[in-house]
Amino acid sequence: MRRFFLFLGIIAAFGILGQPSFGGSEGTYNGETKSRGETTSAGKLRTFTLEQAILTALQRNPTLLNAEQEIKRTRGVIIQVRAQALPQINANANFQWTDPNLAGARILGTTNTTTGFTGASGAAGSLMEGLPSQVGEVQAPLAAPTATPGVRNVSTSDISYAISVTGTQLIFNGTTFNQIRGTFFQRDGAYFAFRNVLDQLIATVKTQFYQIIVNRELVSVNEENVRLLEAQLKDQQNRFEAGTVPRFNVLQADVQLHNQIPQLITAQNNLRISKLQLAKTLGLDFQRRRGDSPPLEVIGDMPYIPRSIELADAIEMGKQRRPFLKQGRANVLNQLQQVRAAAGQYLPTITTTGGGEWVSSPINSSWHDISKGWTALVQGSLPIWDSGAIAGQVIQQRALLSEAKITYDDDVRQVELEIQTAYSNLQQNEELVKSQEKNVELADEALRLAKARLDAGAGVQLDVLNATVQLLTAQSTRLQALFGYNSSLAEFDRATGAQSTYTEMFANLTPRATKTKTYYTGSDVDAMGEPKERSEEGVSTTTRRTSSK
Repeated sequence: MRRFFLFLGIIAAFGILGQPSFGGSEGTYNGETKSRGETTSAGKLRTFTLEQAILTALQRNPTLLNAEQEIKRTRGVIIQVRAQALPQINANANFQWTDPNLAGARILGTTNTTTGFTGASGAAGSLMEGLPSQVGEVQAPLAAPTATPGVRNVSTSDISYAISVTGTQLIFNGTTFNQIRGTFFQRDGAYFAFRNVLDQLIATVKTQFYQIIVNRELVSVNEENVRLLEAQLKDQQNRFEAGTVPRFNVLQADVQLHNQIPQLITAQNNLRISKLQLAKTLGLDFQRRRGDSPPLEVIGDMPYIPRSIELADAIEMGKQRRPFLKQGRANVLNQLQQVRAAAGQYLPTITTTGGGEWVSSPINSSWHDISKGWTALVQGSLPIWDSGAIAGQVIQQRALLSEAKITYDDDVRQVELEIQTAYSNLQQNEELVKSQEKNVELADEALRLAKARLDAGAGVQLDVLNATVQLLTAQSTRLQALFGYNSSLAEFDRATGAQSTYTEMFANLTPRATKTKTYYTGSDVDAMGEPKERSEEGVSTTTRRTSSK
C-alpha cells in the first residue's frame, strides 16, 4: 500500500510539472491566453503590428480553420473510395445452444432422447424448419420398423457453432478506379479553396488594419480642429469682452465649434467599430472585464509606397497564380473522371472471394471435433439491358462537365476583371494622394494667413473658419486616398495571386500534385489544361469544331 501511494505521488508531481508555463510559445496574461502573434502593452490592451495581426488571423480565423478541415475531410474521402479497390477481410462467427426439450418438439412423433426419434410410420420427420445451424438438421439414422435389441440411435448435439474468415478482392470494374482519381482532384480542389480563403483573409486583415489607422488619424484631425475652434471661440470671447468685435463673431465661432464636435464623435465611433471588426477577423473572444474598452490596438502608420505595374503582365501572372482558377481546373478534371466512371458501368465487374470455415460437429459439441476447409469464389456481372439507366447517368455527367468548363472560362474573365478593377482603383487613389499632398500644404498656409490677417485686423473671422474647414477637408481626403491606395494594393495582390507569403506554415497541407503542371492555368491553355489552338481571328479552332458538331 505504501508503494502504491508513493507511485501515485510521483504521477501527481509529473502532472503538475507538465502544465504549460508562462515562458512558452503561448502564455497567459491576467488569465487570458496570448498567442505568439500578439504583444501586450503595460495594461490589458493587446497590441498588434500588421505582421502579427496576419499571423494571428492565420492561426485563429474560423473561416480558414474550416477550409483546413475540408482538406482533411477530402483525404478521408480518398481513403474511403480507395478501400473499394483493396482487399476486404471479414470474420463471422455464430454460436447456438438449443434446449434438449425443444429438440424433441421439432421432430414429428414421439421423443426419446435415449432411443432416437421415430414417427408413426417409422421414419423420422421434422415438425418445423430447423434453425440455420447444425442443430436439428442432422437426424438419427433411419431405423428398421422393428428396433434391433442392443442398438441405440445417435442423438444430435444441442450446441452448434461456426467460424469463417473470408476475403474479397475487386479484380476489375469500370467505375472504382476512375472514382479514386476523382477524389484526388477533389482533395486538390479543397487545397486550392483553402489557399483562396487564405489570400482573401490576408487582404481583409490588411484592409481592416489600415481602416483602424485611417480612423485613428481622422480622430486626431478632428480633435485638432476642435482644439483650434475652441481657441478661436475663446479668442473671440476675449475680443468681445474688450469691445473690439461684435457678439456675432462669438456666436459664429460657437456654432462652428458645435458643428465640428459631431464629426469628432462619429470618427471616434468609427474607430471603435473598426477595432471590433478586426478583433472578429482575428478570432479574438470578448473578455467581460474589459467592458466597453477597445479589444485591441494597432501599431503602425499608413504607408505610401508607389508601385510600377504593367497591366498585361499582372493579368497573366494572376491567371497563372490564382488558386481560384486552379480550384476550377480541379473541378473540371474531377467531373471528367465522373464521366468516365459513369460510362464504366457498361464494363463487366469481376470480384473474387476466398477464405476458410470451421464448423462444429452435428453430433458432438467438442471443440476438437470440427469440420474445416477452404472456399473460393469468382463472380462476374455484365449489364445487358438496363432501360437506359447508365446512359442517363452518362448524359448527366457530361452536362456537369460542360458546366464546369463554362464556369472555368467565366472564372478566367472574373480574374481579369478583378485585376483590372484593382489596377484602376490604384491609379485613382495614387492620383488622389499626389493631388491632396499639395492641397494640404496650401490649406495649411491659407489657414495661417487667415489667422495672421485676423490678428492684424485686416481680415475677418469668417475667413479663418472657412480656412479651417478647407484644411480639415483636405486632410480627410488625403487620409482616405492613402487608405484607398493601400486597400486597393492589398486587393491587387490578392487578385494577382501574390498575396500569400506564408507557405511554410501550411507545408503539411500541400498535396504533391498541386505543384505539377496539371494546374498550370496560363492564357495558353484551356479548362482541361490542353494547349489552345488559335485561328487568325483569335478564336479557338477547338471551340469551333465542338460547336459545329
